Formats: sequence, structure tokens, C-alpha cells
Amino acid sequence: MDHSASDTETDDYNRPLLQRKEENAEKAPACCSARYGLSVLACYGFFVAYALRVNLSVAMVDMLNTTSSSNASQSVCPRHTSPARPKHNHTASVYDWDSETQGWILGSFFYGYIVTQIPGGYLARKYGAKWLLGFGILCTVIFTLLTPVAADLGAGYLIAVRVLEGIGEGVTFPAMHAMWASWAPPMERSRLLTISYTGAQLGTVVALPLSGMICFYLDWTYVFYVFGVVGMVWFVLWAALVSNTPSTHPRISEQERLYIAASLKNELSPTSDYIPWGSILTSLPLWAIVVAHFSYNWTFYTLLTLLPTYMNDILGFSIQQNGMLSALPYLGCWLLALLGGQLADYLRETCQFRTVAVRKAFTLIGMVGPALFLIAAGFTNCDYIMAVAFLTASSSLGGVSASGFNINHLDIAPSYAGILLGITNSFATIPGMVGPVIARALTKSNTMEEWRTVFYISAGINLFGAAFFTLFGQGSVQPWAVHRTHSQ
Repeated sequence: MDHSASDTETDDYNRPLLQRKEENAEKAPACCSARYGLSVLACYGFFVAYALRVNLSVAMVDMLNTTSSSNASQSVCPRHTSPARPKHNHTASVYDWDSETQGWILGSFFYGYIVTQIPGGYLARKYGAKWLLGFGILCTVIFTLLTPVAADLGAGYLIAVRVLEGIGEGVTFPAMHAMWASWAPPMERSRLLTISYTGAQLGTVVALPLSGMICFYLDWTYVFYVFGVVGMVWFVLWAALVSNTPSTHPRISEQERLYIAASLKNELSPTSDYIPWGSILTSLPLWAIVVAHFSYNWTFYTLLTLLPTYMNDILGFSIQQNGMLSALPYLGCWLLALLGGQLADYLRETCQFRTVAVRKAFTLIGMVGPALFLIAAGFTNCDYIMAVAFLTASSSLGGVSASGFNINHLDIAPSYAGILLGITNSFATIPGMVGPVIARALTKSNTMEEWRTVFYISAGINLFGAAFFTLFGQGSVQPWAVHRTHSQ
């Protein structure tokens, strides 16, 4: 047998010298490691992606012509007092869009977003995720900067720009999942992926109140300029510091590279050309993730796009208070997602809990809890404190599911994780497309009863998704996902 393999031949699993090195590879420290550096930069990237996605939700409140809209300056509950706005700065245009047009504008992003989900996973697997994800977010940044111009040209132009933003951003999650297939040791998946993806909640937490403040002190156009610049800075850092795989990273330690390679050697398919589409599309564990992902996102996207409208039209909060209060649910979601990631890997690694049990438990807590609090929020009437508390509890508990179905793709088929996420996220984008439109169609009169119906629908869908995943979800690598024979 040939014992002459060099240390640099990282992908050749057939040579005994490298095999011995990998089998003896010690766990590499997390501090200052390349894999945790990647998770922090990915967190910043998703921060940008979500800040660009949600800023329109707050700006929309300020973009409407309140003098021509009968219910824009009134609310169901008594309005809260707010300081006088500095008038001299407000030079931006306002528009006469009815509630239906608003629903289409807020939902249009997702019509582009759904188009690039599966192509994003496929391209990331075949050509590498770094530049695909980088240029995807850069595309969203550029169109964000063009938003004020598009709005002036008309609602149709604004919808087109939002669709193009969605096309750019659609590759982000599948590309990142494909990247983690090469970077995340199995026992660190929950930690690494929750650090990465909680950037989405963090972006929402910062963008909602900051957008409100920018609208209050400047005008709504600056919302898009400020976050556009933040996105440009991220792209420069991503381009300079990130590599597609550990073997191509110029600054990774040898210990960490060997540790990652050893931990993944029995999980990854050796070829990037063959994709078992038939097995993928007939996999019941995958469809369990699809149903859970769709159900969770129905609630998530309905609140994400319409919470500022609810705060303004029903609870009577001003644009300045609105952004702060709308951000609270996502602050809780961010915190529980981060803590949940640590707990999930602790239960799997230290307490020896089975992966499937952890994924199902976290999915149940992260979907049943939000449904119950959402129903309760519908019965708070004008009790502002309880309304905000229940909506915050609902979204916060949703963060727990980040360590449930949300990363289960990497458990059942790490080699095809990007493609699997592209498939599940395609279905999970449909709620973003139709949820706001249906919700605005159901709330034309802006009554408590109408909004209660919106909350009921979301809660019911959430409960169904949790039940389906609990019945059919799996936690181990599926036979079709590994072509190399190996001992478990």
C-alpha cells in the first residue's frame, strides 16, 4: 500500500498516512478559529440580508399619504403621544397606495426570492458558495440603494426592484448551508449554524428601530441609503477573509483543518457531480422539514412584514415607538436561538441525546409555543403591554426551532444540504408571497376581529407543521446521501 501521501492532500481519503492523522486529530479550539470566524462573518451577512429585507416594513408607514387615507392617522386603540417631528428634514415623497397595493409591495420581495432557492443550492455545491453568497447580497444592496428612485417612478417599479432584491437574496441560505457542509463538525453544527443564522434576527432587531429613528429625524429615503452602505462594508470583508473550504483557507491551523476533515469524512459524498434527485424528492424526512419550514415561515413572515402596520393601525404607536416595539419579538428570537444552539449541542455531545430527539423537541417548543401566544395576542384588545408581551413571547419561542427543523438538512444529507435547503426554502417562501397579501385582504377595515383571524390562521398552520415534523422527521444521514461504503 502507498504510504507517501503528503499533509496537503486533504481530500484523498484513501491514503493511510492522512487517514491516521485524521483519526488522531484533536478537537481544535473554538477561540480564534477559522470556522467560528466564518460563523461571525456569516452572521454579519445575514444581518445585512434581513436589514435590507425588513426596512421597507417600517418605511412603508412613512411613505403613505396620510392626508388622503382615512384610517392612516387614526387607530383602533387611542394613539400614543409622541414628540413633534422635526419638519424641516421631511422632503421625501409620499404616495397614495391602498392596502392591497401595500400588500403586493411588501410581498413582492418573495417572488424573486423563491426563484433562486434551488439553483442557489445547486450552484453552491458545484462551484462553491463564497462568491455566490457574496454577489447575491451585493445585488440586494445595489437594488436597495435604488429603492427611493423606484418608488418615485411608481408602485410597479418598486415591486420590480423588490423582486430583483429577492432574486439576489434567494441564494443566501442554500449557499450558506452548502458551505457549512464542508466547515461544520457534526457536534458543533447547532452552535455554528445558530451563530450564523441569528444574524437574521439581529438584522431585524437593529433595522426596525433604526429605520423608525431615521424616518423620524430624517426621512424614509435615508433608511435605504444607510443600510445599503452597511451592506457594501460586509461585501468587502467577506471577499477578503472567507474561503470555500478548510483546505483552501490560507490562515487556518493544521490542527483545525485535520479536525474538520476527520469529523466529516464519513458524512460527505466524494463527488460533486452526482445528485440523487429521485431519492431526494421522495425522502419523507425531507418533506417533514418542508412542512415544518412552510408552517413556521407563515407566522414569521406575516409578523415580519405586517407588525409595524399592526402597531400603527391597531395599537396606535408612532413611527418612532413603532420600530422599537416591533423589534422586541426579534430580540427575544435572537437570544433564544443562540442559547438554543448551545443547549442542543450540549444535549447531543455531553448528555448523549439522540439527534432526532433534540431536533423534534426543539421544533415542538419553537412552533407550538408561538402558536399559543399568537392566539393569546388576539384577545388583548387595547392592553398594549399584554399585546406586545404576547407577540414578543411568540416570536422569541420561535427562535428555539433554529436548532430543530431549521438545520436538520445537515443531519440527513450533509453533502446535499444546500440543495435540500433550496427545496425546503422554496416552499417556505410561499408564505412570504401570499401571507401579507392574504392578511391585508382580511384586514381591510382594520378591526380587532379581522386581525384575530390573521393570528388564528398563522397559529393553526404552525401547529400542523409541528405535528408533521414530530411524526416523520429523522436525525441521521440517509442512505442515499452517502455513496462511499464505510463503517458507522
